[in-house]
Amino acid sequence: MNKIITLIVLMLLLAACKSPEARRPVSSTSGSFIDASVARNIKLKEKEQAYIKKIMDANPDENYIASENGFWYYYNTKQPDSLITPDFGDIVNFNYNIKTLNGQVIYSKEEMKTQNYVMDKQELFSGLREGLKLMRPGETVTFMFPSQKAYGYYGDENRIKTNAPLICEVSVNSIIENQLKEQ
Repeated sequence: MNKIITLIVLMLLLAACKSPEARRPVSSTSGSFIDASVARNIKLKEKEQAYIKKIMDANPDENYIASENGFWYYYNTKQPDSLITPDFGDIVNFNYNIKTLNGQVIYSKEEMKTQNYVMDKQELFSGLREGLKLMRPGETVTFMFPSQKAYGYYGDENRIKTNAPLICEVSVNSIIENQLKEQ
């Protein structure tokens, strides 16, 4: 009887020492959703760029500049004498408005009020953040942002709709340099 019990215990121990097997997923998905999303975004980008190009072609008097960050802009007022552009931590005092590509005002300068923005330390949509880095005090620049550089898929959950390309006219009033910069 002892031998039988010992044999059963040994068999249970051997069965318990078996290495665990990986569980298979209940359902597997392919990359088709991601592929479809990428294709949609490429089409959206091409459509927005074509519309922006059409606007630029319709306004040949403006000297449009293509930014390396994926948006276009031109100077309304340029300050070639100033050498100051904002760096990390500098405080930029500016005004701006937001319009649709067809020129309809979404937010006026009065509604947006004068802003004080600590460079790269506060939230601001990516296109405007990169655009401010190009500006000097006293300049006014008109930017054309594709939707991915503006408010993207979500919009502002108020007046700016989903995937809306925007035009912003931005005026930098002053730049206060960060006093804590390494010298």
